[in-house]
Amino acid sequence: MPKTMRAAVFSEFGGPEVVEVRKVPMPEPGAGQVRVKVEAASMNHLDLWVRRGLPIETPMPHIGGADIAGIVDAVGPGAEWMTVGTRVVVDPSLGYGWYEGQDQGESFPAPPLRLIGEHTQGGFAEYAVVPVVNVLEIPKDFGFKEAAAAGLVFVTAWRALITRGGLRPGERVLITGASGGVGTAAVQIAARAGAKVFAVTSGPRKVGLAQGLGAHVVYDRLAGDFSREVWRDTAKRGVGLIFDTVGETVWPHCLRALSPGGRLVTSGATTGSHGVTEIRLVFWKQLSILGSTMGTPAEYRQVMRLVFAGSLKPVIHEVLPLADTRRAHEILESGQTFGKLVITP
Repeated sequence: MPKTMRAAVFSEFGGPEVVEVRKVPMPEPGAGQVRVKVEAASMNHLDLWVRRGLPIETPMPHIGGADIAGIVDAVGPGAEWMTVGTRVVVDPSLGYGWYEGQDQGESFPAPPLRLIGEHTQGGFAEYAVVPVVNVLEIPKDFGFKEAAAAGLVFVTAWRALITRGGLRPGERVLITGASGGVGTAAVQIAARAGAKVFAVTSGPRKVGLAQGLGAHVVYDRLAGDFSREVWRDTAKRGVGLIFDTVGETVWPHCLRALSPGGRLVTSGATTGSHGVTEIRLVFWKQLSILGSTMGTPAEYRQVMRLVFAGSLKPVIHEVLPLADTRRAHEILESGQTFGKLVITP
C-alpha cells in the first residue's frame, strides 16, 4: 500500500479557504534528489501569490512552502554522498546559475528561474523532495524553526543591498516594508554593513520593533509622507540607496526620497505592481532603478553562515502547527505580522 503523509494543499486558486490539510502520497526522491522530513517551513508573501494564481504552471494539487528545514530521510540515485539523518535547510532557488554567471561578467541564454514551493511542491507537509545541491547542513546547535525562517528573506535582502545595491559603510539607506520577513532581514544586514539605516513600517509598535533590529530612524507610513520626513531629517540631501519590497503605494515617495545619483532596488510589490514614476525625477537626479530577486547559491551560503554564527537573527512572529496553515495564510494576508510565520508538522 502506498505511503501517505499530511500536507497543506489547494486544488484551485482563491482565498485562504482553498487551503486544506489532508493525506497525500509521500514523494520519493528521484535522480539527484533527497527527501527531507520537514521539521519547520516558513510562510512568505510568495505563498499568497501562488495561492491566488500566477501566470505560471503550478502543479496541482499544490503544496506551498519555499523555506524548508528538516532531516534528510532518503536519498535518490546520484545523491548517495548525502548522509541520511543530516540536519539541513533548503535553498529555495532553482536554476540560479545563470544569474551567478552574469555577476561574473558571463553572457549566455537564461534558463527560467524557478522556486521550490512555487514551480514545484513545497514544504508545508511532513516530507518534501528537493535537489541535493540545494541543501545546506545546519549546525547541531541551530534550531530548525530559525533556519526555516531565514533562508529566502535573508538571501533576497543580501543580494538586493550588497550585490545589486552596492551598499557602503556610512551610506544612508532606506528600507520599506521593515516589518516583513525581507524587511527585518534587510534592516539587520544594512546595520551590520555600517550604514545609517532609515526604515518605513506601520504603527507605533512596529516602529519600536524596527528600531530594536538596528534601524536608526523609523517612519510610520500611516502618520504621513515619509519622503518629506526623510528630506527633512537628511538636511534635504535624501538617501543614497532605497530597498523596496512594497511597490505601488510607496513607489513615488521612494523616488522623491533619493539623493542625486541615488539607487532604488526593487525586489517586491506587495501592494501592487503599477508604481507611478515621475520621469523627470529620474533623469534630473540621475537615479538608477535596479531589479533584484532571490540570490545565487554562493550568496545563499554566505548569508546563511552569518545567520548560523548569530550575526544575523531571523525574526519569528508566530509558530503554528501544520493543521493551522489556512490560518497562517489569513494572518500573513492581514498585514499584522512582524517577521516570519513558521509552520511545524
